[in-house]
Amino acid sequence: MRSIGQTIKNCREMQNMTQHELAQKVRVGLSTIEKYESGEQVPSRETILKLSTVLDIPASELLDQTFHTHSSTID
Repeated sequence: MRSIGQTIKNCREMQNMTQHELAQKVRVGLSTIEKYESGEQVPSRETILKLSTVLDIPASELLDQTFHTHSSTID
C-alpha cells in the first residue's frame, strides 16, 4: 500500500507541479509539503481537502491512507 506522502508526490509530479507551487496553492510552507511527502508529518483533514482539490484527486483516497498510516503507527 502506498503512503499518503507517496500519493501526494506522485499526483503532484503527474501535474508537473513543484513542491513550492503546491505549497502556495494549498497555503502551507514548502517544508510542510516536504514533510508530507517524506512521511514525517500527516496533513490535517482540512489540508487533505485542499490537497485533493489542487491535485484533482478524491479526498477519500487521501483520507483512507491517513487512517491506515495512523493505524499502523498505533499497533
